[in-house]
Amino acid sequence: MDPNHNLFFVAFLLLGLATNGVTGYATVTGTVFCDQCKDGERSLFDFPVSGIKVSVTCSDGDGQVYMSREETTNWLGGYVMRFDGTPDLSNCYAQVSDNGAQQQQGSSSSCSIASGPAQKLKLMFSFFGIEMFAADALLAQPVQPMSSCPKPPPAPVMPPPYVPVMPPPQVPVMPPPQVPVMPPPQVPVMPPPPQFKFPSLPPIPQVPVLPPPQVPVISPPPTASPPQFKLPPLPPFPSVPFLEPSACSHQLWIKPEYRCYWRAIGPDTKVAVAFGLVAGRRYGTDMTVREALDGRGEAYKTLLREATTALLNSYNSLGFPFTSIAVITHTNLALLGNSQHDVLMTAIRFIKANSGTCKFTICK
Repeated sequence: MDPNHNLFFVAFLLLGLATNGVTGYATVTGTVFCDQCKDGERSLFDFPVSGIKVSVTCSDGDGQVYMSREETTNWLGGYVMRFDGTPDLSNCYAQVSDNGAQQQQGSSSSCSIASGPAQKLKLMFSFFGIEMFAADALLAQPVQPMSSCPKPPPAPVMPPPYVPVMPPPQVPVMPPPQVPVMPPPQVPVMPPPPQFKFPSLPPIPQVPVLPPPQVPVISPPPTASPPQFKLPPLPPFPSVPFLEPSACSHQLWIKPEYRCYWRAIGPDTKVAVAFGLVAGRRYGTDMTVREALDGRGEAYKTLLREATTALLNSYNSLGFPFTSIAVITHTNLALLGNSQHDVLMTAIRFIKANSGTCKFTICK
């Protein structure tokens, strides 16, 4: 409803009360709006807000408060205060109370901060001892502005002030002082000292050369050489199959004549024991290693067959490309990935490793 319509309605009500012989009184009306954009002005986005406490304070010339009244806005955002008698409200102001935020906690609006200056009461009319005052719209603001509010224009970037570049002062170049060139001092030439001749020395007599003394050479007594023993040659070391690189296919591991090469695990070992809980959850706890070597026709069966073959080769030869721990780790990672592509790629890597040279000989 328009605030002007509220004003006329209150005026009509006051007129009716006046005609019934009611004693004089003064009425103060106004409206509180929610400043959603937090710009301190009324705009299209603002709306009347209910549940806000508004106080009217009157003070004298010395600033002493002699009258105060508080009221809460209705659902239309308006407030009405009545003062009995004919008080002087010419020096009174209306403003949102400091505890308006506490009232807002129970209100449906999100405005909770008082904003804007207090508004002075304006006398609208006065007759028959009845006075009506109105205050301009008061503002309350939310904690954060509405996201659809227009952004303020950016502050203009002022260019830096021009500072004239002053040339450096000219310093007169003084010529260097003229130093008189002094001639070098004249050094008198002294005559050479007189030459003295020493008499020649007599010749040194010749010392006869004596021959070196003859030292008798004592030869050591002959020693008997120890008897020489010839050791027979060592026989050649037999080759160690475990140290030689060997990679055998699953068809050879199935044959009974190569059963002696099964190490660490046997044909009856469970797949869950050889590869861990992940493989046991996928293939069951009853499948044996021998049954795994017969797997074909499906990606997961092919992976288990080639992984079992690679595990047997890693236990049998140190030169196999994969260690036993690497075989178990790659198998579990492929099963955990739950991807047909990862399963097939891991199976192909094991097939390539199992396709090397097999160093099996028939077991005795």
